[in-house]
Amino acid sequence: MKIFLGADHNGFQLKEELEKYLIKSGHDVEDVGNLQLDPVDDFPMYGARVATKVLASKNSVGIVLCGSGQGVCMAANRFKGIRASLVWNESGAKASRNDDDANVLCLAADEINDESKAKRLVDVWLNTPFDGAARFVRRVKQLDELN
Repeated sequence: MKIFLGADHNGFQLKEELEKYLIKSGHDVEDVGNLQLDPVDDFPMYGARVATKVLASKNSVGIVLCGSGQGVCMAANRFKGIRASLVWNESGAKASRNDDDANVLCLAADEINDESKAKRLVDVWLNTPFDGAARFVRRVKQLDELN
């Protein structure tokens, strides 16, 4: 599975650590930016870059970070077919995949300042399959059909 990573200046350092961790764990990772710390960059472009990459690539997911996680989540969810989920804890990470088949994980770098917590959230999210229950399939279909 291909993983696309993106972050603004607030999430840059954590993105860099997650990228190393994911590569070391054997994942195929593409960093779509920012590639260097820029204190005045803006989050919308990174949410959009990750979303468009996920939509264009089969068997892929995205991970995006900003200060609150809210901005990149809003940006990614502007794209039809993206189900971006803002996650703070392991139960949320699991539910977003199990129930909602989230294809983009959004993290709040200001809140998740513990690198080991971020890695746990990513691991839970990546390792939780979509349940596929009829009610979940129906709901995901409804999400994907929204304008």
